[in-house]
Amino acid sequence: MKVKYNLIKKEKDTMARLGTLETNYGIVETPMFMPVGTRATVKMLTPEELKDAQAGVILANTYHLWLRPGEDLIEKAGGLHKFMNYDGPILTDSGGFQVFSLADPKDITEEGVHFKSHIDGAKLFLTPEKSIEIQNKLDSDIAMSFDECPPFPVTHEYMQKSVERTLRWAKRGKDVHKNDNQSLFGIVQGGEFPDLRKWSAIETAKLDFDGYSIGGTSVGEDKETMLKMIEYATLYMPEDKVRYLMGVGEPLDIIEGVIRGVDIFDCVLPTRIARHGNAFTRHGKINLKNAKYREDFTCIDDMCDCYTCKNYTKAYIRHLITVDESLGGRLLSIHNIRFLIKLTEEIREAIKEDRLLEYREEFLKTYPAFKK
Repeated sequence: MKVKYNLIKKEKDTMARLGTLETNYGIVETPMFMPVGTRATVKMLTPEELKDAQAGVILANTYHLWLRPGEDLIEKAGGLHKFMNYDGPILTDSGGFQVFSLADPKDITEEGVHFKSHIDGAKLFLTPEKSIEIQNKLDSDIAMSFDECPPFPVTHEYMQKSVERTLRWAKRGKDVHKNDNQSLFGIVQGGEFPDLRKWSAIETAKLDFDGYSIGGTSVGEDKETMLKMIEYATLYMPEDKVRYLMGVGEPLDIIEGVIRGVDIFDCVLPTRIARHGNAFTRHGKINLKNAKYREDFTCIDDMCDCYTCKNYTKAYIRHLITVDESLGGRLLSIHNIRFLIKLTEEIREAIKEDRLLEYREEFLKTYPAFKK
């Protein structure tokens, strides 16, 4: 089946939405945070640990799986779910972000993008059709359109041409999408320009995708600009389809995104910072390498219900990190992912009670706000 979004409630004073997403692997509630499993694994965590953290949808990366181990091998294994032993919904991104980070502007053509492999420098060529073909074989629950990922900042003229190309690519990808059990999401671009965000959202919606994503954020712009980009898009996105903001995972950004009408978030941040000894807490991020935690025998966050906080102290985790034991990164990854998932659980409760703005203010009393 295709994923189906059900809008349950719109909050009174914001654009926040409470909903559910029906998938082949059960129903997940939105707003939600989606852990990133780039190479068919969320770094350092088992599928069982993800389920224990109450994860729903997780993400895998088309570009990386195309290169290793290859989409044909994963298809032979029975698809991503069987290959990685995850019995929950999986979303695959198009590979576009990685491709554009490796390509020169001159190598972006109407047909597709020429670039070199980050592994061995081999010449590669990815088109909208090829991206969808790979994702069809991966057999994820949700596939993403292949879009052009422009840098920030660019001129209005450059961005307009980019949006036009992304729309043409979206149609080309949709035309070759052949997996009846897989949903396909379109991507709204437009940079910091309100007219282009509006136009991209309206024109992408006309193609009637199963869901919609907001692209082109967290690419170097300041926070205020990012929030405007989100709002410029969600104002014109269909209410009856799910909305996904790609690559955003700071706690405050998630809250602000929900206020502006976003349903799904993903980011590598929780596991990336964990590997460097950092943890989310209600008082902001902390670095467990700091000497002040050497004799701190309390848990990371006394408001957290994760496995790590139930069983281990900051002093022990600091010890693991400072002696380069991988268990330290694993325990922090478990905590950080659960922290963001629990945050979205609390956001859902706040929406139910029409108090999301109050929740944001309560959160800000202890969590440091971003600097304007």
